[in-house]
Amino acid sequence: MRQQFWGLVLGVSCGCLLSVTKPAEAAAASGDWHAEWDRVVAAAKKEGKVHLIGPRGDERRRALSETFAKNYGVEVEYLGTGGPDLPPRIQSERRAGVYFWDVIIAGSTTVFKSLKPAGIVEPLEPALILPEVKDPKNWRGGELPFLDKDRTLLAITRRAGQYLYVNTDQVKTGAIKSWRDLLRPEYKGKILIGRDPRLAGYGQATFVFFFSRKDLGPEFVRQLVKQDLRIMEDDRTAATWLAQGKYPICICSDLQTDRLIKEKLPLRAVEGRELKEGTHVTSAFANLTLPNRPPHPNAAKLYINWVLTKEGGTVFSKSTGDPSMRLDVPTDYVESWAIPRPEWPISNTEEALKAEEPTMALLKEVLGSR
Repeated sequence: MRQQFWGLVLGVSCGCLLSVTKPAEAAAASGDWHAEWDRVVAAAKKEGKVHLIGPRGDERRRALSETFAKNYGVEVEYLGTGGPDLPPRIQSERRAGVYFWDVIIAGSTTVFKSLKPAGIVEPLEPALILPEVKDPKNWRGGELPFLDKDRTLLAITRRAGQYLYVNTDQVKTGAIKSWRDLLRPEYKGKILIGRDPRLAGYGQATFVFFFSRKDLGPEFVRQLVKQDLRIMEDDRTAATWLAQGKYPICICSDLQTDRLIKEKLPLRAVEGRELKEGTHVTSAFANLTLPNRPPHPNAAKLYINWVLTKEGGTVFSKSTGDPSMRLDVPTDYVESWAIPRPEWPISNTEEALKAEEPTMALLKEVLGSR
């Protein structure tokens, strides 16, 4: 299978250096989107496939592949990957002259820290055709949810960060109403963190949120570290220890902790709505970008428009459990804590990510180097 895959890579790399943004410019300029759409659909069917990098997990792969393939007769060749594994792979391919990928759905750090500086992605907006996709009124906040001024990355879903959990046998409901309540003397030595904040992930994002909030800030981070935090790199163990009562409070993964809550163990989430300072908001891995020089330019454009429609947004949102950025996608299957408030800060825009560097410098100072 691997030999077939790389054989296909080498086969498509030579004659597939077309731009996705140029065809039928006259039709698009005249406002005749129907003609442009029909042309793209027909051309995409001739190309026959689209090469997509998306998030890991079978349910997400099915959501991002099956409905699109059924609707348009265009095969989706899907690679589930992300994080630090993705940039070296694409950079290695390109050094070999291979341009294999048409569409990427990935985390903003991956794009803004690696793919964009390397010149691998291009502005997404010229690829948008459908009025329902381009109309700002269909999107939360009244605008397309781009994460950078160059409009190379767009959030498909966005959720509230939910990482604060307590053992209900030890911490009563309502006892924690502010992040500053974690600084109480009785909680010293009793706070567990499931993911080292010096590593990429929710731990780092949470501490960047602390650092960036004017009503928390660097001094709060310093005081919190003085609470003798137990820092781990194992979400599952952290959630288990919380459930067992070894620690009453945990900043840890919602995936692991919610699993134990469903098993009726004595845990609960302290939601952002319960906290004076709220929480941060993130689109995590659910961000759409367009690599330049795609091998199937029309299929790429077709896929980008589809995944941003109500239909595409619905199947993807249901696969993740996160609220879509589209206003017309239902949220009845979304946990209440995941729906963000408009005033909560977005932590993964290109601008917001600039706070990572000073936050990491402070954590290195107070926690030491890894």
